[in-house]
Amino acid sequence: MISKVAVISGDILASTSLDERDRTFVIEQLQTLLNKIESKYEAYCRIVQGDYIECVTPHSEKAIEIALILKSYIKALPISNNPRYENDNRVKAFRTYGIRIAIGYGEINRIDPEQEIIDGEAIYMSGRFLKEHSTHDKERMNVRTTLNFISKNEHLNDGFNSILSLIEVLINKATAKQSDVLYRKLIGQTENEIAKQTNVSQPVINRQSTSIGWNAIEQGMMYYEKVILQNRQNNFEWTSRH
Repeated sequence: MISKVAVISGDILASTSLDERDRTFVIEQLQTLLNKIESKYEAYCRIVQGDYIECVTPHSEKAIEIALILKSYIKALPISNNPRYENDNRVKAFRTYGIRIAIGYGEINRIDPEQEIIDGEAIYMSGRFLKEHSTHDKERMNVRTTLNFISKNEHLNDGFNSILSLIEVLINKATAKQSDVLYRKLIGQTENEIAKQTNVSQPVINRQSTSIGWNAIEQGMMYYEKVILQNRQNNFEWTSRH
């Protein structure tokens, strides 16, 4: 059987434009989130070079869910009202987009957390995509897309990237509060639970959920999961006969 996994690679946008306190806060909060992702999805996650993320999970059908958890969580993080940020386009990009993510779907030859080694086509595909579209050290940021799926199957690529493009529009328009609601729903909290934890009413949470397009996002994730599971089953049946 050909074993395929998902590698979620992420590049936090314009993190170096944040002041030291905000940047430290973002990285610390991100590490806490990655620990939760590792536990829930049997993943190996790491932060590389300060603001670059790599997560490998055998549950490739959950890759979009993980990607959206990362994106909504980072967009929801409260950073300071530093006056310098008001006219800083890079900080505005951080608040709007949060992170660029590429999901690589393919084989992994080796994962060794102790040696911090991840090797295989899936991580090459996701990493190469982010490198080719890097915004590091660029005075003018041209952010074209922040959610991407890459594999050797062009049919999967076309279908999933169409869905991700639509989801991306919804999330990029979201406020920090809406992003927080999305994050909480993605990790399985009910609207009543979110209301209690955020000290607002359930109808307010429902309106925020509707505004961000939760139903459409949920349908997109369900479709992705269904197709990936079917693809995995088809690969198993094919390799079992040959």
